[in-house]
Amino acid sequence: MGSHEDRINAYYSEGNEATRLTEQSVGGVLELRAARRSFSLIKPASRVLDIGGATGIHASWLAEQGHDVTLIDPVASQIEIAQSYGTFRALVGDARELPFDTETFDAVIMFGPLYHLADSRDRLLALSEAKRVLRPGGLIFVAALSRLSAFSNNVLESGGQSISTDDVEVLHTGNWVNDGPGFPGGHFHTAAELRHELENSGFSNITIRSLDFPSLVFESLKPRQDLIDSADFLLQNLEKIFAGLPIAESLANLSPHILGIGQK
Repeated sequence: MGSHEDRINAYYSEGNEATRLTEQSVGGVLELRAARRSFSLIKPASRVLDIGGATGIHASWLAEQGHDVTLIDPVASQIEIAQSYGTFRALVGDARELPFDTETFDAVIMFGPLYHLADSRDRLLALSEAKRVLRPGGLIFVAALSRLSAFSNNVLESGGQSISTDDVEVLHTGNWVNDGPGFPGGHFHTAAELRHELENSGFSNITIRSLDFPSLVFESLKPRQDLIDSADFLLQNLEKIFAGLPIAESLANLSPHILGIGQK
């Protein structure tokens, strides 16, 4: 079956990340739109590092906005695709050992690495490396998989007829590694846990919120434009309503993906 790293390489060698965010479901498109809205916080003409950037779905868009972008990813086949854009740099590398000088970037994006680092020490190392290469005042954008959403999804897939010991274990620890084909797994966060890890890594001015619509239904619907626009309109309104309220951070647990933003 190979190691967890081997399964990650095999899964992402299929190069489907861009398709997941643009063609696979309403949820994927909502995630992409929300991510791009959050990137508006990056100052114009910034130097941006996209850690675990896959084939360049975010890096290419950021380059179009006028940023100087570098992408790093552990999967060589994804880097080959990313390099074909020609509008940003792309190289093979590990989030836990970044090949860049200290205080090199104005912003860091980490959408993916925390999903697959089951050991908290590895996650904190990746976050510490991201902080090291950030300039003072620089921003980090981190995505995590929601533990509650993952649990709910597994229960719904059984038609609500069963809750396995593995499902309960994910709720307790957040760790789930798939030894078979498909998504390789790793770690699923709570909103509070993501905040804690960012704080422990030395980031300040932290915001934790939903990255996509808090309903698993949208993960199964094909991306029809009217559904996307209606759901996105509702999501933005909900964000405005809950902004600043104590409950806002907890509601992020209902979203398939949780977004953390912090400052060095």
